Amino acid sequence: MRSSPFFKMALLLGLLSAIGPFAIDMYLPALPAIGQSLRADIGAVQMSLTAFFLSLGAGQLLYGPISDMVGRKPPLYAGLVLFALASIGCALATDIHTLIVLRFVQGLGAAAGMAIPRAVVRDLHTGTDAARLMSLLMLVFSVSPILAPLAGSAVIAVTGWRGVFWAVTIAAAAGLAMMVTQLQETRPPSQRVESSLGSALSAYWLLLRDWHYLGLVFIGSFAMAGFFTYLANSSFVMIDHYGLSPAMYSVAFGVNAAAFIGASQLTGSLGERFGLVGLVKFGVVASCAAMVAMFTYFATGGDSLWVLIVLYFIASGFMGLVIPTTGVLALEMHGAIAGTASALLGTLQMLTGALAMAVVGLFTDGRPLPMVTGMAGGALIALVLTWLTLGRVPSQPTRSAQGAQEA
Repeated sequence: MRSSPFFKMALLLGLLSAIGPFAIDMYLPALPAIGQSLRADIGAVQMSLTAFFLSLGAGQLLYGPISDMVGRKPPLYAGLVLFALASIGCALATDIHTLIVLRFVQGLGAAAGMAIPRAVVRDLHTGTDAARLMSLLMLVFSVSPILAPLAGSAVIAVTGWRGVFWAVTIAAAAGLAMMVTQLQETRPPSQRVESSLGSALSAYWLLLRDWHYLGLVFIGSFAMAGFFTYLANSSFVMIDHYGLSPAMYSVAFGVNAAAFIGASQLTGSLGERFGLVGLVKFGVVASCAAMVAMFTYFATGGDSLWVLIVLYFIASGFMGLVIPTTGVLALEMHGAIAGTASALLGTLQMLTGALAMAVVGLFTDGRPLPMVTGMAGGALIALVLTWLTLGRVPSQPTRSAQGAQEA
C-alpha cells in the first residue's frame, strides 16, 4: 500500500492542475446565458472558450522551460496570480470582445497549473509508479468535469454567469495557499539547466526531433480532441437541442467524466500486467470503436440523447486508459528536461483541441452530428498514430509483473 505522502502529493498536484479546467467546466452551463447577456451569437461565445484553450496551450511553452531553470514553485505562483486577476476582469466584462481577451489572459495564467504538475510527477517517479501517481492526479483533475458544471449551475442560478468567475478567483487563492503550506520544491538548484533562452530552444529542438515522443503526444492529443469538441458544443446540443436544464446537463456531462475517472485508476495495475504500450493500444482501439459507432448512428439519421450519453460514456472510459499513460511514456526518456517536455506535451494537446473546436465550430448548428463527427475524427486519427508509433513496439508487462507470473 502506498504511503500517505504519495496520495497527498497526488491530491495537491491534482487540485493545482484542476484550477484551469475548473474554469472551463464551471463555465459550460453559462454559455447560452452569456450569449443572451452580451448579445453574442454561438460562434462568438465559443470563441471565448477557444481563446482560453489557445492560451492554455501556448502558455505552457513558457512555463515549462522556466520551471526547469528556476524550479517548479515560482512559475506556479506567477501563473495563479495572473489567473486570479484575469478572472476578476472576466467577472466585470461588459461585452463579448472584452471577455474573449480576458479569457485568453486567464488561460495564460492557468497554463502553469497544467504544465508543471506533470513535471513534478516526473521529478519524483518513473514507470508504473509514475503511472499510478499520474492516474491519481487525473482522479482529482477529473473530478472537475463532475463537480464544476454542477457548481456552475448552482452559482449561475444564484448570482448569474458572472458569479462563475468570482468562484474561480477564490479557487485560485486557495491554490496559492496550498502551495505555500504543502508543496516542496522538487527541482533543486543542482538539477536546474542553465538559465538561458538558448537552453530552452535547444530542449524544444531536441523534443521536436524525437518522433517517438511526438507520436505519443499526438495520440493523447487527438484522443482528447474529441473531448474538447464535446466541451465546446455539448451545452448547446443538450440544452438547446434536447431541452435539458443546466442542472441536468451538468449531470449528463459528469457521467462521462466518471467513466474517465474510474478507468484511469486502473492504469497502474493494468500497466504492470500488460505493459503501458499494450494499455495504450487497447484503449485507443476500443475508444475509437465506440466513437465510430456513435458517428454512424447520428449520420444515418438517429437523434437519441441516450445513445449519445451511453456511447460517449464507453469512449470516455477507454480514454481514461490512454491519456495518462501516453503522458507517462512521452516523458519517460526526458527526465532532465521534464518541465519542457511536459510543457510541449500540454501545448500540443491544447492547440490540437483548439483546432478541433475551431474546425467543428465552422459547421456547428446546435445539432449533434457536427459535434459527433469531430469527436469520431479525433479518435480515428489517434488510432492511425498509435499504429505508426507503437505498432512495432512489443506490449510487454513490467519486470515485476513478469516475475510474479513466472513465480
